[in-house]
Amino acid sequence: MPIKPRSHWKERAREFGFGFHTMYGEPYWDESAYYQFSLKQVEQDLEDPTEEIHQMCLEVVRRVLADDALMRRFCIPERHWDFVRNSWENGDPSLYSRLDFAYTGQGPAKLYENNADTPTSLFETGFWQWLWLQDNVDSGALPRQADQFNSLQEKLVNRFRDLQFLTPGRALHFACCKGTDEDRGTVQYLQDCAREAGLDQHFVFIEDIGRDAAGQFTDLQDQVITWMFKLYPWEFMFREEFGAFLGGNNIRWLEPPWKSILSNKALLPMLWRLFPDHPNLLPAFFEDELDKAAAHETLVKKPIFSREGANISLVQGSSVKSEGMSQPEAQLLSDGPYGEEGYIYQAMYPLPKFGENYTLIGSWLIDDEAAGISLREDSGLITLDSSRYLPHVII
Repeated sequence: MPIKPRSHWKERAREFGFGFHTMYGEPYWDESAYYQFSLKQVEQDLEDPTEEIHQMCLEVVRRVLADDALMRRFCIPERHWDFVRNSWENGDPSLYSRLDFAYTGQGPAKLYENNADTPTSLFETGFWQWLWLQDNVDSGALPRQADQFNSLQEKLVNRFRDLQFLTPGRALHFACCKGTDEDRGTVQYLQDCAREAGLDQHFVFIEDIGRDAAGQFTDLQDQVITWMFKLYPWEFMFREEFGAFLGGNNIRWLEPPWKSILSNKALLPMLWRLFPDHPNLLPAFFEDELDKAAAHETLVKKPIFSREGANISLVQGSSVKSEGMSQPEAQLLSDGPYGEEGYIYQAMYPLPKFGENYTLIGSWLIDDEAAGISLREDSGLITLDSSRYLPHVII
């Protein structure tokens, strides 16, 4: 739905520290339009399936951690198996996740993937689009009854309060990489939520984390890190030099190590294996299962580890049917650094197109509860880190 942008929105962005509303010289935040939902669409087609699929994903974690062959399929380095398994067996708590869906507005939403370890766009979802709604309701541009599926900030603050009781006596360090405005903005927003919850919290860049003689991780003030939220993928940490010290120090992690199972594209064929023909799932296959995919005209080839829509290809069914072909010819849709660990194949289900743009819905979970949605759109079929973010309303 088209709407006139607020005349003062850039001043508001400066006021509230939204410094990455423009990226790569192009608008990232776009309020020239919004997406409108009915309450039934949100509750039945997005909220309920999000919580159901989350529980299905937890069942996958249970199965994978109990099976060495599946741990290898998920490309978890063997030296870290005990570290990952112990985090699950100890009940290490989670903070958040985001499920990405293709949803036309009719029929079931289809799961693309689970961003369970390092999802971003929290600030835009939990605070900024809510502020947009309030401003437009106050100005009369939107009706008084306009609402949003958005309890993200409230749930984040409450979850941090819960985590404080589950992790007593520890200060929470937040970390992300240098030179990433979006990541730093996301972490700053989470710090604000933690501060509101009353937590003692600190910040350190990933590159500045050191270790002491005992192998404990430390910040630039030589404080020992005992509890850390890191906006940095587990698959990177497992393979780096300091990865050898994981599990040998007394740290509680957000997200916990068992999330490495869920932030992994191998999750998709496992979900299909355990819950075949579920209305919210797309058929998905490992590379050695392509004989089962012959009925699907087009497949999307995804690296087991990839982020921000990188290294995505389309594979035609005729190539898949070729006998013995484990790496069929593919049409590359997006470049990137991923793919070394192998690929999975998911049945093609194009994003819906509204006007000239393809739209992806991210559905957020705080712990086990659905908490809101974010919408990204792009002129291409692949949602990238530069794809625009648009607000939404429920009327």
